[in-house]
Amino acid sequence: MIGTANGYHVSITGIGTNVPDRVMTNDELSYMVDTSDEWIVVRTGIRERRVAAENEALSDIALPAARAALAAAGVRGEELDLVIVATVTPDMTFPATAALVANELGSSEAAAYDLSAGCTGFMYAVAQAYGMLAGGVCRRALVVGGDLLSKIVDWSDRTTCIVFGDGVGAVLMERVEQGGFLGFELGADGSGGMQLYLPAGGSRAPTSEETVARHEHYVHMNGREVFKFATRVLVSSAEKLLDQLGLTVDDVDLYVPHQANVRIIKHAVERLGIPEEKVVVNVDRYGNTSSGSIPLALADAVRDRRVKRGDIVLMTGMGAGLTWGSGVMEWTEEIAA
Repeated sequence: MIGTANGYHVSITGIGTNVPDRVMTNDELSYMVDTSDEWIVVRTGIRERRVAAENEALSDIALPAARAALAAAGVRGEELDLVIVATVTPDMTFPATAALVANELGSSEAAAYDLSAGCTGFMYAVAQAYGMLAGGVCRRALVVGGDLLSKIVDWSDRTTCIVFGDGVGAVLMERVEQGGFLGFELGADGSGGMQLYLPAGGSRAPTSEETVARHEHYVHMNGREVFKFATRVLVSSAEKLLDQLGLTVDDVDLYVPHQANVRIIKHAVERLGIPEEKVVVNVDRYGNTSSGSIPLALADAVRDRRVKRGDIVLMTGMGAGLTWGSGVMEWTEEIAA
């Protein structure tokens, strides 16, 4: 699915992030599984990741990020019309974590729901919020992207535990006079769903002694196939959207890819022909935070003053589903992060 902006102009007017306090280094992981700092860095570019405490749930990490985004935009919680939380690690299956977050923010009149699209969740959620705002259904939307993947990682499985980390990013979206989001390209290929999935705990395989014993409540990933998918779709999604908008790579001032693996990012950058100085990379500090990846990286760019009013920003994610999604926007706000 590909679409260009229509109706009201919609942009990001506030951004906030939050990560758990605990830092887990590669050296610490080397005492848990057969690996080393050098092995992990060479293959993933990751040097450390954040890990939530046992008593921390997603909403605990999300709320400070949400409050920071609201403060940056000068918006109160009660002024929100919509709250979307993109995650695969909600506090619980239901009620929606978004409803819990909205309640804590004082957003008593806001619609609130969770969205599950794997690591692409943030881009899907931003596109949905854009549609609601551009269509005149609401005026202010809070989009939270984040995951506590440490809660569903098997710490004895080297293929997954070295890759994932915990973190949350949130953006406030509002109508603006000009600029903002120009278009989106979204898609999914369910035939690859079993390449990255959590086998049990749903209606297909309800929780039982057997599913627990078989470690089926942890992330299972076919790394080779996911890598092949990611390197292909990061490029194709971005190219389709830029072409639809009549833009070229030369028009892009900032590229914010999903922070899955530095080798995947480098492959996309080389194929697209984007200069490295225009690319945001923080996977070395956070690992793959799933739906938190793009907003965390975008916030880094804002803090480092790498983006200014009028810049063209390209964001592309991909993840479980298998899903993918790109968005292009003209940056409109001088905001703090």
